[in-house]
Amino acid sequence: MSKVIIISGASSGFGALSARALADAGHIVYAGMRGTSGRNAAQVEAARQYSADKSVDLRAVELDISSQESCDAAITTVLADAGRLDVVVHNAGHMVTGPTEAFSTDEIAAVYDTNVLGTQRLNRAALPVLRGQGEGLLLWVGSTSTRGGTPPYLAPYFAAKAAMDSLAVSYAAEVARFGIETTIVVPGSFTHGTNHFANSGRPADSATVAAYDTHYPNLMEQVSLRLAELAPPDADVADVATAIVDVVGTTHGKRPFRVHIDPADDGAAVVSAVADRIRTEFLTRIGLTDVLHPSAPVPAQA
Repeated sequence: MSKVIIISGASSGFGALSARALADAGHIVYAGMRGTSGRNAAQVEAARQYSADKSVDLRAVELDISSQESCDAAITTVLADAGRLDVVVHNAGHMVTGPTEAFSTDEIAAVYDTNVLGTQRLNRAALPVLRGQGEGLLLWVGSTSTRGGTPPYLAPYFAAKAAMDSLAVSYAAEVARFGIETTIVVPGSFTHGTNHFANSGRPADSATVAAYDTHYPNLMEQVSLRLAELAPPDADVADVATAIVDVVGTTHGKRPFRVHIDPADDGAAVVSAVADRIRTEFLTRIGLTDVLHPSAPVPAQA
């Protein structure tokens, strides 16, 4: 059945690929992006042209996850257009690179605002709708860095993604009795096919960066090169979009809690399997087994 889906951060990268793949699969997709009449006007036109060329339903919607008002307005737009909302894809994120000491607290707070607080704003806008319907899906795009190998010079981003993962895990139990399902899609490092590394932010404190460069010269170039070498030649960022399409298309109540797409195989899948097993065992021990899966959907009213 066709779903109505909103994706944050859908102007490029995983978000744009997933928006198109979901539209190709027959869903009504709202590609959320900020600056639809300005900085991302070209991406809006590209989405419109893709929708026309492929005869699919892909629509751009203004969505700035740094603003509660923007999140509220985006959900209002979706409901006015489509009459319902079935899936929220938390994809928006921002990476920064550099020695951790060089980042000011404000710079690190900005990374948290995008990667963590942005999901909270969108949830506060969307969850009243999903709770009222008695069914829905929260799909979080995480990172293997949460539990896998973590090279240096990416700490603010890694910490923020870990916080987002913790938020997703807690939300999963809290919304299950409303019939809302949770899946965390966990991409590994893709050094080709996205602009994640190329568009990463840098700390303003150049003096501290220079001090670290004396002991860690060209560190990020080394990390990027080694990550590229670890990935198989056929590693494709489109695999993340395919995984998201598969999750959305799975029957309600049968979706996996976590899906890894990790060409470098950094070990996150192994650690997450243990953590998720402990979660299941602990919730069972305290008598909350039912929140491990969403309640049955509320039947439609006659």
